[in-house]
Amino acid sequence: MIANLKKVWTTDHIRQKIIFTVLMIAVYKLLSAIPVPGINVALLSAFTEQLRANTQLAFFGSIMGGGLEQFSIILMGLAPYINATIIIQLLAVIVPSLDALKKEGEQGQKKLNNYTRYLTVPLALAQSYGMILLLNTIVGTGGAAPIIDTTNFWGVVFPAMAYITAGTMILLWLGDLITERGIGNGSSIIIFAGVLAGVPQHILNYVTTDNYGLLLFISILTVGVIYIIVRFTEGYRKVPLIYTRTGRDERSYFPIRVNQAGMVPIIFAIAIITFPSLIGQILAKRGGTGATVGEWLSTNLSMQNPSWFYISAYFLLVLGFAFFYVSITFNTTDVAENIQKRGGYIPGVRPGKETATYLQQVSDRLNLWGGGFLALIAVFPYVITKVNAYFNLFPTSSQIDFLISGSGLIIVVGVILDIIRRIDTDMKSFDYKKFH
Repeated sequence: MIANLKKVWTTDHIRQKIIFTVLMIAVYKLLSAIPVPGINVALLSAFTEQLRANTQLAFFGSIMGGGLEQFSIILMGLAPYINATIIIQLLAVIVPSLDALKKEGEQGQKKLNNYTRYLTVPLALAQSYGMILLLNTIVGTGGAAPIIDTTNFWGVVFPAMAYITAGTMILLWLGDLITERGIGNGSSIIIFAGVLAGVPQHILNYVTTDNYGLLLFISILTVGVIYIIVRFTEGYRKVPLIYTRTGRDERSYFPIRVNQAGMVPIIFAIAIITFPSLIGQILAKRGGTGATVGEWLSTNLSMQNPSWFYISAYFLLVLGFAFFYVSITFNTTDVAENIQKRGGYIPGVRPGKETATYLQQVSDRLNLWGGGFLALIAVFPYVITKVNAYFNLFPTSSQIDFLISGSGLIIVVGVILDIIRRIDTDMKSFDYKKFH
């Protein structure tokens, strides 16, 4: 391993990519420390402490790669871009012109990416307004000294929205730079950096409370779960293929991954499961029916004190989004057509429609296991916290989680595996070029 790392570092173009990626992450962290103009800076430290105590918002901020803790210009992180991507993918299913662009290869994908960026701007404006009101109501101090004066829309709130929208677009630009000149997918690496940024504070919480036994247990558990995630992420089913174009049977296979959706269902599910409780906290402060609904949402869909209803809803959301995302990205009809055009077939299955149906069945079975595994990892910390509270295994009243959150582990492992694959490809390409 040391020899491989040494070889990677001594390869000039890979070393330059690594250094560039680290520099871009440093820029991202610098942006996360720049507060939005117009906020009450004197209350910023109190705001940060309150935010850390609110597990839902802190976790949402780390996953989205934002800068919630400092009320920074990248407050929304990449959330508007992720939402815009979801919308464009949904529209591509029902709008024929967008579906045609998907089939045009690289040029079509570039146009879809441009549409996604155009849509990101209005979404960032709208979501930034909602987040400002949300933070001011829930985490802010409110009353006579709010974190930001929401009564002055054009003088304070709208400029803040513009700064936050610009921050999202800058973050998106940094991600593009990392993708082009660095190592790995830029957007994923920014989210990856946001997730890892919370690990030192997580460890420090156990150290300051002298809870070393629980810290050791969690560390061992984290390493074990990482190993399982790696094995599961790299697993795939080989669908046998036979090609007859050359006049003789050539055997091959079509790989379908167990975890086809990657980390996307986790991000989708978090974006949805986080907000009902936050909205509930706002409604609970009002009277009437709204307060009753708000109290129910806060009680049953709280990440800080998760109920079995919350755990079940989160599990089903991750599983559902896994099937939803794969249904959009894996078109079995197109795959079956491509196999048939190349003179191939699956043994015992007729080419064309029957092949598409067979591939869909295999994909659904694998997705049931892959999506179920993602959902299990996502809810595991909540389940183990419930079990600990019942049996009193460890003396703690806080939620038990991995050193990196269960959902964050999927993201971290996925990004690291992607980086390793890209470096390996670059190394092989570099070795091949030496012969020319």
